[in-house]
Amino acid sequence: MGTKYTNPLKKIIPSKLETGFQQFLYKHVGVHIPKSLTPNDMTLIGAFGGLFAIIATLLANISPFFFIGTIIGLAVHLVADDLDGYVARSRGMSSREGAYFDLITDVLFSTFLLLSFGLTPYCHMAVAAFAAPLYGIINVTMMNYIIYYNEFLFPRLGPIEAHLAYASVCILGIIFGDREIICIGSAGFTVMDIVMFIGMIPMYYEMFRMQIGLLRRLKETDKK
Repeated sequence: MGTKYTNPLKKIIPSKLETGFQQFLYKHVGVHIPKSLTPNDMTLIGAFGGLFAIIATLLANISPFFFIGTIIGLAVHLVADDLDGYVARSRGMSSREGAYFDLITDVLFSTFLLLSFGLTPYCHMAVAAFAAPLYGIINVTMMNYIIYYNEFLFPRLGPIEAHLAYASVCILGIIFGDREIICIGSAGFTVMDIVMFIGMIPMYYEMFRMQIGLLRRLKETDKK
């Protein structure tokens, strides 16, 4: 029989909003999760919530009110994504498989949700295409922090900020529709385009900050 796996990582969450939201969920929701549900079950619930959000976004081609479904899916994904780790830690059910399953579903969800925004008339694919790879690239950097320093370092703008941004984009899509409010030459931009572009600025900053920070730490480590 193999030894029981214990996650050795040092978890670093700079976002106070993320930390506060997690503690709220642990205290008021986590304690009521049935014992029959495993961490992977919670991750799967979150994945289905994410899939529902993506499908609802694509259906927004029919009516922007389908973005309400996107927001519901986002809420399910966010809550389940925070609680799968709680279930794993509190019940001694941490596993390498679960950690990977959680990571890959999050990356797939974020990537395809952003691409699905670009497949609607409310957001241009040229904008969504620059946003879609961000989460995956940041996670590659996070994985290297784990490999070299055993640290699970979250970006300053964590999952809750991302989900709130996605929900805000949906609400603006419902309100303003596909009207182009700014034109630069022959290119027109919708409200969703503008908000997504503005949201990318701090995320790209975080991506480069984490990458440069890791390079500097590795350089200092190599000197020792």
